[in-house]
Amino acid sequence: MISSDLRRAVRHAVAAAGFPSGAEPGLRPTGRPGQYAASVALTLGGHPRETARRLAAALAEVPWIEKAEVTGPGYLTVTVTAAAMEAVADRITQAGPGCAASDALAGVTVPAPPPGDPLAAATWEEARAALATRLTARLAAAAGATVAGVTSPRSGQPEQEPGPGPQRRGDAGRGGPGRLPDSAAAVAFAGRDAVTFALARAIPGRPLRVEPEIIARHVTGNPAYAVRYAHARAASGVRWALASRRDDPPYPTWGDTGYLVGEAESAPRLPADPGELALLDALSWLPERVAVAARRGRPDEFARYLEELAGVTVDVLSSVSHPGNAAAPGNGRLTLARAAQAGLAAGLGLLEVSAPERL
Repeated sequence: MISSDLRRAVRHAVAAAGFPSGAEPGLRPTGRPGQYAASVALTLGGHPRETARRLAAALAEVPWIEKAEVTGPGYLTVTVTAAAMEAVADRITQAGPGCAASDALAGVTVPAPPPGDPLAAATWEEARAALATRLTARLAAAAGATVAGVTSPRSGQPEQEPGPGPQRRGDAGRGGPGRLPDSAAAVAFAGRDAVTFALARAIPGRPLRVEPEIIARHVTGNPAYAVRYAHARAASGVRWALASRRDDPPYPTWGDTGYLVGEAESAPRLPADPGELALLDALSWLPERVAVAARRGRPDEFARYLEELAGVTVDVLSSVSHPGNAAAPGNGRLTLARAAQAGLAAGLGLLEVSAPERL
């Protein structure tokens, strides 16, 4: 993806300029699709603007970079080519479950989380902390780090834990003698996915209370539902578009290489619609958001990125010109729906939340 490509390009330019090759690029969005900022020159000492000019000159030689400029006290502002942006959706789709992976943390080793089910903790805060430790290790592995004693979950698929036994709906969260702890009752009431996402997005250090009746709501204002709904919405758009093509199967089939089988790809096209560009831009940040959240030990930041991606996905795919709507023209935008589906599925998988195709 572009953010991973740019990370490598910046590191190469830094090394070519004689600076430590392991310097952190410091990538961040500028608010404009296809444009990325890097603060690396500010961390290299000396004269940041002069350093940034040297790095910008090297980056301008990269074929998929349209221009690299120096802004402010020494920031690099990089604009990629239209071809690079239009390829984002196809690259996400082709990478499939591995679209969130990168080598951003290659060479880093992180400790394996303690065994056991985080949701079995005695308090909500203990459950949040245990889950954050576990998810941080998963995110770090996806970003190329080595987790001591653990196989890297770069596929983005969730590791399933045994859930609680049956619980009557009215018993959720009551506690008391002979009843399950609050966390288990909440899982029984709202489902493991809802509880896991609610805890994953909880900000450390803030008061935490999970309300099963709230996180179980099937409304887009509920983050525990909204991201999974966005994935289902994208999957619906894919089914609708594929079903309209008589020569293709109604559902996408993943091959061993991560490529879709039986699908004739159309040439990539850079959309003019601002919403579509915003979706491509959000998807281009997926592996970088994984790496940043892992480095900071803040899986809640990644969960909130997924919420933003979900919001853009639903807005774009709900417009009259997209798959899933009767007015959608042809199949030209099928790749966007598939890319959103693949990106959301990979992200949810890293948070150990399932990605249903129907809700």
